[in-house]
Amino acid sequence: MTAPPRDANGTRAAGRHPAVSLDAFHQWWADRHRDGRFHVERIPFADLDSWSFESDTGNLAHSSGRFFTVEGLQVRDNLLETWSQPIINQPEIGILGIVVKEFDGVLHCLMQAKMEPGNVNTLQLSPTVQATRSNYTQVHRGMSTRYLEYFIGPGRGQILVDVLQSEQGAWFWRKRNRNMVVLVTEDIPVHDDYHWLTVEQIRELNHVDNLVNMDARTVLSCMPLPLPDESHLPTGDPFRDALIRSCQYQQDGVETRHTSGEVLSWFTEAKTRCHWTARLTPLAKISGWNRDESEIADEHGRHFRIVAVGVEAGTREVQRWTQPLLLPRGQGRAVFMVRNVAGVLHVLVQARPEYGLMDQVEMAPTVHLLPGTEVSAVAEPFLRDVLTSRTAKVHYDQVLSEEGGRFLNALTRYQITEVGEEVPLETPRNYCWMTIRQLMDLLRHGHYLNIEARSLLTCLHSLY
Repeated sequence: MTAPPRDANGTRAAGRHPAVSLDAFHQWWADRHRDGRFHVERIPFADLDSWSFESDTGNLAHSSGRFFTVEGLQVRDNLLETWSQPIINQPEIGILGIVVKEFDGVLHCLMQAKMEPGNVNTLQLSPTVQATRSNYTQVHRGMSTRYLEYFIGPGRGQILVDVLQSEQGAWFWRKRNRNMVVLVTEDIPVHDDYHWLTVEQIRELNHVDNLVNMDARTVLSCMPLPLPDESHLPTGDPFRDALIRSCQYQQDGVETRHTSGEVLSWFTEAKTRCHWTARLTPLAKISGWNRDESEIADEHGRHFRIVAVGVEAGTREVQRWTQPLLLPRGQGRAVFMVRNVAGVLHVLVQARPEYGLMDQVEMAPTVHLLPGTEVSAVAEPFLRDVLTSRTAKVHYDQVLSEEGGRFLNALTRYQITEVGEEVPLETPRNYCWMTIRQLMDLLRHGHYLNIEARSLLTCLHSLY
């Protein structure tokens, strides 16, 4: 396929229809890797530029006072300290936004090949805009953020999604980002690092390890997509039929295990059971963690580390910089267990507390193991049995990356596993069976589904 012509600024002409095959996408993707000039290496803390440990608190901070800080977190239960750790505090709200446009009645997303220093493979498929407030207000004194004008200001596109969503509560202190989707009708010049893809193509690419990044997955989970209707049934595949019915509205005759009111009451009750409190504390005062010239690590070597990197990236707003990153030990695991209940696929979610979440508890995957955590840590025997079973029917199983801008080589194995009577419909009180439609409706609001559950919802969509 011949590439569209480029203008003097290196942008492709905005044609009537991209009509791009996945083969052409993969060629463009290879070109982006070849032309990127990327290099990331571990460095000692002393080589950080504009970052330093504050003399009074020990916090690791940028000289501008912007971007983020690495501080301490202290957790107390009944006024007794039970846990402390480093945590990333990034109070500013960034934008994760996808520009969408219809070509001949088919919705396309403008996606970006974006380098992040923590990505295991350097380059991943990202939203049109993926920028912190410090970045898009150019605190770094680099280039401006492309396509930002479609999300803020008087010329922005038609808003389809605009919601604040949380990120990893185990590693971030109350971090939120603005998840946005805007619809445009005018022609848009397409820069070298950007590419139009249909929603179906992105779903297919989500079956490739470490390709669609975390920020793209969370925005896509919030996106109001056309859903299959009864005309798609039956498909001849009981799992797919149950999946399609699970996406339909309750008033369309779809039976649910619990009404939406019951789900909200279950979730509210789960939040009231949290008796612990968490607060920020100086990094120098946390216990059980040690700092040397190149990392901050827990004394038992079980948890993550804070390290520093030097970065070169020819396609970023700033082409050279240094920064801290959080480095996990091992690989995480996030599993949605799903069950066909009267012809409707139900997802088993848990109400999961995390110390860094703004509202303490969010809905999480059935099983959510942080890197370095063994399956034996799962409290419920029936869930452990499914995780260790060799006969469980797994419909999705990919390793996907977490936030590459703050975490170094943070990988999670995402799975969707179909279960039967071995996982009961009557579950412990912190679990609830829900349909896909019920989960999607909750994503019109923030602080219901955690980042791993949103990623898995996007993975579920890729199974249509």
